[in-house]
Amino acid sequence: MSKLKQLITDDMKLAMKAQDKSALKAIRMILGAIKQKEIDERINLDDTQVLAVIQKMVKQRKDSISQFSDAGRSDLVEVEEAELSIINNYMPKQLSEAEIEAAVVKAIADSGADSMKDMGKLMGILKGQLDGKADMGQVSQLIKSKLS
Repeated sequence: MSKLKQLITDDMKLAMKAQDKSALKAIRMILGAIKQKEIDERINLDDTQVLAVIQKMVKQRKDSISQFSDAGRSDLVEVEEAELSIINNYMPKQLSEAEIEAAVVKAIADSGADSMKDMGKLMGILKGQLDGKADMGQVSQLIKSKLS
């Protein structure tokens, strides 16, 4: 079992003992998504794969929050935000905007990118460096602004 999955399982047990229903629900949702992926692919996930599942859940929550906000459903926004705060506990420390910009500038300089045609190459380089530590949508927008 990966360390991250073990940590999540241990946190579930703590939430059960503390009778923290909202945390327990969110943690069970994470473990369910991990288990589903393991069953679908017939493998045991390592930390990197578990992190990918968690990242997907974070993205889904952010999308849901945006859509519920647009629809004026503040009750559902609160539920999604509560889940998101618990799910984010398992994400690596996020980089600051300055750190992300420094990585983008360095990647542009190192690769010699000078136009939007190099966008894919830059995203490939930066995905390996920043995956899980930064919102790749934000990285993409930053690259576009630097290259245009």
